[in-house]
Amino acid sequence: MLEPSTEKTNQYTFAFYNLENLFDTKDDPEKLDDDFTKDADRKWNDKRFRKKIRNLGDTIHQIGYQDILHPPVVIGVAEVENRYVLQELVASEALKHKGYEFVHFDSPDERGIDTALLFRRDYFKVIEKEAVTLDLRNEIGERDFTRDILHVTGILENHPVHILVNHWPSRRSGSETTAHKRLAAAQKNIEITTKIKANNPEARIIIMGDFNDDPTSDSIQHLVGTALYNPMELLLTKYEGSLNYRGNWNLFDQIIMSTNFLQQHGNNFRFIESKIFNPKSLTEYEGRNKGNPFRTFIGKKYLGGMSDHFPVYSTFTIKK
Repeated sequence: MLEPSTEKTNQYTFAFYNLENLFDTKDDPEKLDDDFTKDADRKWNDKRFRKKIRNLGDTIHQIGYQDILHPPVVIGVAEVENRYVLQELVASEALKHKGYEFVHFDSPDERGIDTALLFRRDYFKVIEKEAVTLDLRNEIGERDFTRDILHVTGILENHPVHILVNHWPSRRSGSETTAHKRLAAAQKNIEITTKIKANNPEARIIIMGDFNDDPTSDSIQHLVGTALYNPMELLLTKYEGSLNYRGNWNLFDQIIMSTNFLQQHGNNFRFIESKIFNPKSLTEYEGRNKGNPFRTFIGKKYLGGMSDHFPVYSTFTIKK
């Protein structure tokens, strides 16, 4: 008779969420944040800020909860103005008892929006952190200021893991005319991962972010061509994505990983699946935008929603 297995498997989710302009209400003369003050057209006041914090906290707590009954162990975020808004977020009613802390650096982005990493301190231990500058230049050699790449090295159940949080240059001036900027961002991620692997060929790496490109775009294909796996390639369809622009779905928000998460045998830290978190509570419930992410603003019109992006997440198992 076989003895019952004593092996225990824990499940964790890693998530990413673009928080859509999580600004405080104060005017910072060093940033282009004038739209997010009480006297601006958007009338960004404390009441609206508190509602957004509450909405985002509730959403983060729910990500992946139906799968493993726990909120994400780590979650990369984009479009946060400063440490203050992150402090308020982790102190929100839904998150304050979950032990979230965060890693954040001020970036040179002209709008003052940064990336950050939230993590549950009882499970994930940060051992190193750095902001990696993405040095972009325009046609006359002037600096094009954009978000840094946040590189956090941490330990989850004795397993070291490198996490790169990205928010690549936007398509605002047109996807083709700005494509070279995202290719440069992809190349910078490749440089970081190459350096990591030079020190440890077996390093586990997760690259997450709002890439402002889809899984099939040249920049993402260039990135995953370097022994990385993108489980999100199959998630973008005609009917589903992480954001919707003029009636068309995109999947700019992605979680990409090193292939050692896929190994079947002798692998105690394995990738299981990736999903878009898009329950009805995060969508617009009527009108021409029905089913789209329920955003905070559309233009200057206040809607009071969470974000113009859906979060994405990946589930992993660790065998004790």
